Amino acid sequence: MRPFREHHILQILDRFDKELSSNRSIPLDLFLKTHFRKNKAIGSNDRKSIADSIYGIMRWKGLLDHLANSGEASWEERVALYQRISPKTFLEQTAIPPHIRVSFPHWLFSLLEKRLSTQEAIALCTTCNEKAPFTIRANGLKTSREALLEKLGKKWSVSPCVHAPFGITFSEHVHFSSIPLYQQGLFEVQDEGSQLIAELIQASPKGHVLDYCAGSGGKSLAIAPKMQGRGQLFLHDIRPRILQQAKERLRRAGVQHVQFLSPAHMRRWTSKMDWVLVDVPCSGTGTLRRNPERKWWLHQELLHQFIQKQREIFKEAYSFLKPGGHIVYATCSILAEENEEQARWFEAHFPLERIGTPFSSFPQSGGMDGFFGIVWKDKSDYYRQRCSF
Repeated sequence: MRPFREHHILQILDRFDKELSSNRSIPLDLFLKTHFRKNKAIGSNDRKSIADSIYGIMRWKGLLDHLANSGEASWEERVALYQRISPKTFLEQTAIPPHIRVSFPHWLFSLLEKRLSTQEAIALCTTCNEKAPFTIRANGLKTSREALLEKLGKKWSVSPCVHAPFGITFSEHVHFSSIPLYQQGLFEVQDEGSQLIAELIQASPKGHVLDYCAGSGGKSLAIAPKMQGRGQLFLHDIRPRILQQAKERLRRAGVQHVQFLSPAHMRRWTSKMDWVLVDVPCSGTGTLRRNPERKWWLHQELLHQFIQKQREIFKEAYSFLKPGGHIVYATCSILAEENEEQARWFEAHFPLERIGTPFSSFPQSGGMDGFFGIVWKDKSDYYRQRCSF
């Protein structure tokens, strides 16, 4: 009989693999939560150990397969290898190709290597295989960062983020949902890089702001305090269930000047928005520390599909911008194909004036994830009336 933890590790990996083959939208962290919820006999120490092992195996799967000498190893072989070795000790073994040493698909490593040097690509991928920091954002509608740091510091080791003005980082992962301060709406979990994307939206209190791909509302929650309870914040998403999650989060945070828009209710807001945030679906390569499974189901054709979809979504979102308004394009990608190259494509096809310097971050050890954001001002309404493609 297998040991208790190993039994659950293999069970989770096998079931997740089968689920992933039919539904790529299920993230590993959500799958783990569901498994633990159904198996309440697993104690907190076991849950942490099981989760750490699963994330480690998923991050280093490429190297484990290479060491197993079987092309593609079974989960049993991978688990057994992972328990015996320390993956980072293979980083200096130059006889092993660099993309295998850092456990990245060859095509994806090659894209990074083309943009960076080989050594920089190795360093970046190594960082992507680390644990992500646990970062929150103080809700400026209900508290200040200083006050929240003082309250949290009584129980946990916390420190202010270097760049995000409302960001706080914990020295260890915590179960935030059980913290009364979270239940009271004083903070939200949000990476520092994601917070800095929201900082690009310089909304005035009386303005109209549209978060076009709002998801569960993370960036809307960060934008809301700037509007001081005035103006209107609009959230749009094609997924009703995730938009319902956004409603619950904004209610807890005390955001009232907000409207939730389904696709059927969008037409009346054409050319009405002062700011539009277009946080598009993307490869997610900037957040692989949190979602390591993504690098194994991504492929070049899928990347091309993302790029085309991003252009379609941007065109849709642009139609809601006032003449002279501002539009922000954002991704959680570290690929130039989705970021800088995409920005140049938009500038070639829309009447846009770049404002400031684009924000770009790579995953940092102990720091923020990888994000990209760029601000444009609409130069005229001529395109809307006369141009089509």
